[in-house]
Amino acid sequence: MNVQVYTLNAFAKGQLGGNPAGVVLNADSMSAEEMQQVARIVGFSETAFVERSQHADFKVRYFVPTDEVDLCGHATIATFYLLMSGKLIRSGSRSAHY
Repeated sequence: MNVQVYTLNAFAKGQLGGNPAGVVLNADSMSAEEMQQVARIVGFSETAFVERSQHADFKVRYFVPTDEVDLCGHATIATFYLLMSGKLIRSGSRSAHY
């Protein structure tokens, strides 16, 4: 399995500090088991996986090294920072184009 994982530090002003999180875009084809395996390898407290959604512009799933969790604040901030900085969404936008 070849997966691109972005590693970001939420709540940081620069390269140092903050809360690290992994983010995987385009995770639609990944199973929960594969997401869990990636989260375990990344080893951060949370890794976020962005999928397409039938009910919203996209869906974000969160995994810790041992389980899936319902929500993670710093991984959410890292995910949206990545989407914004990659111009996949923009301020005021309701659609993600990844």
